[in-house]
Amino acid sequence: MLWVARLSGFFSAAMLAVVLSPSLQSFPPAEAIRSSQFDGSVRFPGQIAGGARGIAFRRAPSFRNAADCAAPAGNGTCDPSLVHIAITLDEEYLRGSVAAVHSVVTHARCPESVFFHFLVSDPGLGDLVRAVFPQLRFKVYYFDPDRVRGLISTSVRQALEQPLNYARNYLAGLLDPCVRRVIYLDSDLVLVDDVAKLWRTDLAGRVVGAPEYCHANFTKYFTARFWSDPRFAGTFSGRKPCYFNTGVMVLDLDRWRDAGYTQRIERWMEIQKSPARRIYELGSLPPFLLVFAGHVAPIEHRWNQHGLGGDNVFGSCRDLHPGPVSLLHWSGSGKPWARLAAGRPCPLDALWAPFDLYGLAGADKSSR
Repeated sequence: MLWVARLSGFFSAAMLAVVLSPSLQSFPPAEAIRSSQFDGSVRFPGQIAGGARGIAFRRAPSFRNAADCAAPAGNGTCDPSLVHIAITLDEEYLRGSVAAVHSVVTHARCPESVFFHFLVSDPGLGDLVRAVFPQLRFKVYYFDPDRVRGLISTSVRQALEQPLNYARNYLAGLLDPCVRRVIYLDSDLVLVDDVAKLWRTDLAGRVVGAPEYCHANFTKYFTARFWSDPRFAGTFSGRKPCYFNTGVMVLDLDRWRDAGYTQRIERWMEIQKSPARRIYELGSLPPFLLVFAGHVAPIEHRWNQHGLGGDNVFGSCRDLHPGPVSLLHWSGSGKPWARLAAGRPCPLDALWAPFDLYGLAGADKSSR
C-alpha cells in the first residue's frame, strides 16, 4: 500500500501527516486535515452515562449544504429529501460515535439533509450531541436494555454482549413509521465519501443491503451442534449464504415491518439461549445471518473496509483490503481511540484521528 503514516507516541491531529494511496482518493488529503480544526470546546462535568469523570469534546466545525442541494422541507423526520442514519451512543464508544458523525457531515455534499437517529440507554447523551454538533438534525431514542437482556448469550468478546449492540434489531419499531429506509452504522468507523451515494443503493426488493464476502468460511459462524442438526442446517436450504458485516447496512424498514423480521431474529436468540442448544458464538451477528444471508442486496466492498480493529484476541494491526475505499471500519477488538490513548496506534489509526473531537480546545493530547 503506497502511503506512509508516521506516528510518534501520543500525537495531536494538528501534527498528523497522512499520505494517501490512489485507492483512498475518495477525498483529498487536505480535506481530511481540515476536518481536524475546531471552533471551540464543550465540557460535560459530572456523570455522563454512568461515568465518574467529565467528558470534553471540541465543537465540530460548521457545515452547510452545497448550492445544488434540495432545501429541507422542514417537516421533521418525515421529510422525503432526508438521508437517515442510525447509530448508537454509549459512554464506552462515545468517542467513536462522535468521530463517525463528524466524518459523515465532513464528506456529505448535503450535510444539512442528513438526519441522525441516535439509539441510547442514557437519554442525557443527546445534550452532548447538540453541544458538539449545534447544526445537526437528529432525534434520540431510548433503548431499554431489559428488552434484550434475557436473550443475550455469552460471546467471544464482552463488548458483543452489551444490550445496545442489539438495538439495530429494533429500528423498524423505534423509528417513526414515516422513516421508510435507514442506513445503520457502527460506532467504530469513519466515512471518507458522500453518504448519499450509499443511501441511493438499489436494494432490488431486498430488506437488507450490505457488502457480502462470499469467500469467507460461512460455516465457522455456527457451532458443530448447529450443522449436525438438520432442523438448523436446513435453514439455508435453497439459499447461497454469504457472510456480511452488520456494522454497515441499508435497511428497507417498510418491508422489515411488514414481514416482522424483529420477531424472526428474536426467535433465533431464544433458540440459542435454550438448554444444550448453543448454535453460535458471536453475539448479534449470527441471528442476522440466519435470517438474511443469501437474501442480501450486495453493495460495493468500498462501503465497508472492515476488520481494521484486528483479531478478537490480540487486536493486531491490519491493512486495507485491495480496491477503493469509501468507509473504514475498525471492527475487531482494537479500537483506534484506545490505541491512540495508549500510545500504541496502528498505522491505519492515522486515518481515523482527523475526525476525533475528543478533548478540550488547545489541549495537548499527549497529556491524556
